[in-house]
Amino acid sequence: MLEELRITGLGVIDDATLPLDAGLTVITGETGAGKTMVVAGLGLLFGGRADAGRVRADPGRAVIEGRLRCSGRVAKAVAARIGDAGAEPDEDGAVLLSRSVSAEGRSRAHVGGRSVPVGVLSDIGGRVLAVHGQSDQMRLLQPLEQLATLDRYAGPEHEKLLDTYREVFASWRRCDEELTERRAHARERNQQVDLLRLGLDEIAAVDPQPGEDVELRSLAQRLEHTEGLRSAVAAAQQALAGDMDDPSAGADASTLLGVARHSLESQLDVDESLGDLAGRVESAARLVADVSSELTTYLASLDADPAKLAEVHERRAALRALTRKYAEDVDGVLAWAQDAQRQLTELDSSDETLAALEAERDRLAADVVELAGRLGESRREASERFGVAVSAELAGLAMPHAQVVAHVAARPVVAGAPTASVGGEPGGVGPDGADEVELRLIPHPGAPALPVQRGASGGELSRVMLAVEVVFAGAGGPPTLVFDEVDAGVGGEAAVEIGRRLAKLARRHQVLVVTHLPQVAAFADRHLVVQKGSTGSVTTSGVRVVEDSDRARELARMLAGLPDSSLGVAHAEELLAMARSARTRKR
Repeated sequence: MLEELRITGLGVIDDATLPLDAGLTVITGETGAGKTMVVAGLGLLFGGRADAGRVRADPGRAVIEGRLRCSGRVAKAVAARIGDAGAEPDEDGAVLLSRSVSAEGRSRAHVGGRSVPVGVLSDIGGRVLAVHGQSDQMRLLQPLEQLATLDRYAGPEHEKLLDTYREVFASWRRCDEELTERRAHARERNQQVDLLRLGLDEIAAVDPQPGEDVELRSLAQRLEHTEGLRSAVAAAQQALAGDMDDPSAGADASTLLGVARHSLESQLDVDESLGDLAGRVESAARLVADVSSELTTYLASLDADPAKLAEVHERRAALRALTRKYAEDVDGVLAWAQDAQRQLTELDSSDETLAALEAERDRLAADVVELAGRLGESRREASERFGVAVSAELAGLAMPHAQVVAHVAARPVVAGAPTASVGGEPGGVGPDGADEVELRLIPHPGAPALPVQRGASGGELSRVMLAVEVVFAGAGGPPTLVFDEVDAGVGGEAAVEIGRRLAKLARRHQVLVVTHLPQVAAFADRHLVVQKGSTGSVTTSGVRVVEDSDRARELARMLAGLPDSSLGVAHAEELLAMARSARTRKR
């Protein structure tokens, strides 16, 4: 849970610290005092989009800091994520988070004092925090969002089935598109195939080997300059080893090295250090002997055969014919052939290939239909549980006779796409199955079930959406839940029941509520007030905890705008007593 939140330089908030705790914390204040900036600050702290327009001109930078402490599986997941980013919790297990945004729009994130990508904060936020606001309610009125809502409620096994369906559906789409494309462009493909095969046949006829052009160029040079090479090598060989047939030809390197070694060895009894030099001269003599032997072998290998030279020139001409067409060298020609072979496989539009693709498409289509049917059954089962749970919450929100139904129907059939049975009706499959989901409200027995946006008044819609959020939160989810004025348009007894529901939810979660309703604020375990002050043309806001009589005065202000009215304070104290009694009975 969040233990503390500090916001500086954001919107109307100059510097405010929110001391947070477990249970239900409500945040109240006058209109324009900055309650919305508290929610905006939470969003920024957990990786939300930075809006430079909200940064105060002085000091020109908004900073949001939070102290987070988690337990159980959430703590392990958070520790693993920040560990991947090179950060670590404090010694007491808490994690310090920070996000700053400059007036120019530059954003920085820190975890445990270490700079991290903003995505790290977003990942942490996805595990520890869920924000529910009026925008979320409007989003829930969209058909696709209602489908996603039911899928999320259905549980992990359903989500695994949905993931499998999406993979198979994507494979079917790819296969179907490939088959359609091959059939539509068969003539162009066949022409390209013929050209590729012609090139491959030409290359195969020559059968070039890797690096062959380089080797042949070197061989041709040797054959063309055999006499010059023979003369140079013979001279070098004679200089090193001498001419055995003509002893008078002069001293050679081997003889001179032998003389040098013997000269040095003759003085070893005078200076032993000459032994090392004599040894090195002997090593040089062996090296000269080795080189001389290799030169003799090289001389024997030299061949001035004109037929061999003509053969080399003919082979090089054949290779040049390939390099003029396909690449700069033989290795490039071989690479072209390899790529051409790959293209042939992709371009193959033979009857056998098309038949195999069609069979694969039909097999995948059958799998799509089978999985879509299982998805539909799972959704209908989940829709019954979902409707019962939300209706039960509505009973506690002063709508005792209302029912919410998650109606699962077949999607319209799409031409050319497989169809699956949805409740006995054919439905066209799509990326998420063959179903459509619509949340419907039956406000009282005998009334028709209408889409919630048509069948509910403003206050009823807020309660329905809050009931949906409470059902989701009660099923698990992040440990900290934030509700941003989801009680708009509600009053009287319904407002009291909303307070009861949020207090009930706060037994298992840390719940933060931004509200304008005193009936909701009365149920808080901790009450924070955002205060607005003004100095000249600059407006600033701060946050303070209210308790005892100050809390009653704040509720009186919320009730009638008269914090100093004895009648208003008495009404507020009555509300607080009622809320304390309700919380005590529920424990």
